[in-house]
Amino acid sequence: MEKIQALSDADKLYSSLKDLPEPVANPVLVVVCGLPGTGKSYFSKKLSERLPFVVLESDVLRRVLNKVPKYDRSENARLFQAIYLLSEKLLKEGVPIIVDATNLTEKHRRRYYDISDKLGVKLIMVQVDAPPSIVEGRLRNRINDEENSSGADWKVYQKMKKSVDKIKRKHYALDTSIDYTPVLEKIIEEVKMI
Repeated sequence: MEKIQALSDADKLYSSLKDLPEPVANPVLVVVCGLPGTGKSYFSKKLSERLPFVVLESDVLRRVLNKVPKYDRSENARLFQAIYLLSEKLLKEGVPIIVDATNLTEKHRRRYYDISDKLGVKLIMVQVDAPPSIVEGRLRNRINDEENSSGADWKVYQKMKKSVDKIKRKHYALDTSIDYTPVLEKIIEEVKMI
């Protein structure tokens, strides 16, 4: 039953995507990791403006499956199971993707490692960070931002900070409080070499 639900959810998420880029012979999987308010979505948007990627933003996709999200364990498990299936589907179709989610633990990142290995697609890991004082200000400013799809606030950030694992694979690290254009350019160059 859970597998049927996950497939149905993945199909629903797939239907919500707009303007998929043309399929390519060697699609790339970019996984963006970081705490709330660190700039994951902004970075993902900047990268997708430069290269033809579909951005799978977990906060947006959560609202496709749950109009009023609860952010509980069950909802998270359901959402990410659907995102994993959707990621595989898109990559099999030749569509390059950016997964924009906290991805704070190796346990959660392991699924993307496995997808990359299974499909033989290039995996690029990106760790996004910013000083806590800047993050706190960003999260405060989000409250009245109608375009913001995240439900995370400063308390959520502080709670989640305790569960961050170091990325054990090669990855790019960037601080969004400073000019990270050189890192963005390196990632673009790596994608273009494929």
